Amino acid sequence: MRITSRYFVAPTVGLLALALVACSSPAPAGTEKEAPVEKTTLRLALNQTEEHPSFIALDAFGERLLEATDGRWDIEVFPNETLGAQAETLQLVGDGVVDMAIVSGAQLENLSKDFIAFNLPTVFDSVEHQISVVNNPEVTADLYSSLADGNNISVVGGFTQGARSIYTKNAPAESPADLAGQKIRVQESELFLSLVKSLGASPTPMAFGEVYTALQSGVIDGAENNEVSYFTQKHHEVAPYFSYTKHLIGLDYLIINSGKLDGLTEEDRAAFDEAWTATYEQHTELWTEATEKAISDAEAAGATFTEVDSDAFADALEPLVDQFLTEPSQKKLYDAARDASKK
Repeated sequence: MRITSRYFVAPTVGLLALALVACSSPAPAGTEKEAPVEKTTLRLALNQTEEHPSFIALDAFGERLLEATDGRWDIEVFPNETLGAQAETLQLVGDGVVDMAIVSGAQLENLSKDFIAFNLPTVFDSVEHQISVVNNPEVTADLYSSLADGNNISVVGGFTQGARSIYTKNAPAESPADLAGQKIRVQESELFLSLVKSLGASPTPMAFGEVYTALQSGVIDGAENNEVSYFTQKHHEVAPYFSYTKHLIGLDYLIINSGKLDGLTEEDRAAFDEAWTATYEQHTELWTEATEKAISDAEAAGATFTEVDSDAFADALEPLVDQFLTEPSQKKLYDAARDASKK
């Protein structure tokens, strides 16, 4: 794990450091006549901690890419929102200030409504089903390249967020009726706002990094996320009631500046794609292990995990599909995902 002290500098200082794009590595002894290898380091923004499966897998991604390209390309991961919250890093990648970032499906939904198809509660049956779809170019090629012209962003592929559920400060939510009037943090997207409203709660959009303090101070009554983020962000300390609503299987995307991606040679692009395949496969394995550990550790710290009235939550969420699948392109993606579950 390659962690440097620069992860802990203020975001402004971190952004100034991004001007240092590349460095040269000296040639091995005895090859003085050969030109030195020029290494380009891709800077990747992440909003999770160093213990999170996403950081571990992405750090390994850099090592794989460095080896596969004989030292020409590397990836440096900046965790803990060092380079900004997801909405900020999304813009920074498009501008070329940051090379890559992990952003949620809700963030890309704000750029293209077609991404809604993979954000809906009923689209994926399991993590395995999800990963088989979102990393399949036969399904995703047009969607993932659709932001290149207008936003200078290309989507590489997806990481699972696991099943997302609701956790609260004061009592478990065993049915939608238990959420009536409660302020629940959501990501800034029309779909997530409607999702929480459909459950009878009051959606409160805010950046991920602000959730702990908002729970602690009573600005919000709860939030929705997976078990891993719940524990690694220490939300269990201030919202000890985790209710298994499992309202959707969340999705993160790896995005890259389109110009940077296009700058890869054919050989290096093949190495990049191969390294990414190994990375999302590793992440999926790590996710299962991390979820089990997060539940165990959170319970040991006093959190409670409660089963809910699944039918009541499913009935409340069912209208969202017809409400948000309004375009043929969205329906095509949704149908392709559902068809994959039958194979």
